[in-house]
Amino acid sequence: MRVSADQFDSIAAGLSLGRDPASVRARVEAMERVLERLFVVPVLRRPIGLDVIADLVPVLGTVVTTAMGAWIVWEARNLGMSRWQIARMAGNVGVDSLLGAIPFVGAIPDFFFRSNTRNLRIIRRHLDRHHPATATIEGEAVRAPLSRDR
Repeated sequence: MRVSADQFDSIAAGLSLGRDPASVRARVEAMERVLERLFVVPVLRRPIGLDVIADLVPVLGTVVTTAMGAWIVWEARNLGMSRWQIARMAGNVGVDSLLGAIPFVGAIPDFFFRSNTRNLRIIRRHLDRHHPATATIEGEAVRAPLSRDR
C-alpha cells in the first residue's frame, strides 16, 4: 500500500517523525547516543554504546550496527547534503564495519573509532550552516528570543 505525502505527514506528526531538519537532527542525535554513548564504563570513564557491545556477537552484531550507521547516512542524504559529505560518511561506516568484522577483537578498534560520532559532527556542521534554527546547546534547542513590545 502506497502512502501519500499528506498521509505520511499526518502519521509522522503523531509519532514525531517530521521531515524538517530539527526532527532529523533529534533522531540522528538519539541514534548516535545509542550507538556510541549508551553508558559510561566506570573504570575507564569512557562512554560505550551498542556499536561496541554488538561487536561481541560475531557477524550479526556488525551487520546490525552497520545498518544503523547506514540509516544515519540515509537521513543525511535526505537533508540534501553534498555527495562528498555522504561519501565521507559512508566511508566512516565502511571502516567501522570492517574493523568490527573481526570476531571479538573488533570491539577494541570500535571503542576508539567512533564513526557515528564523526558522522553526527558532519551533519551538525551542515545543519548549523544551512538550517541555523536547528542549532542546539548541550542537547537543548536554541530558540530565538521573543520580541517584547513596549
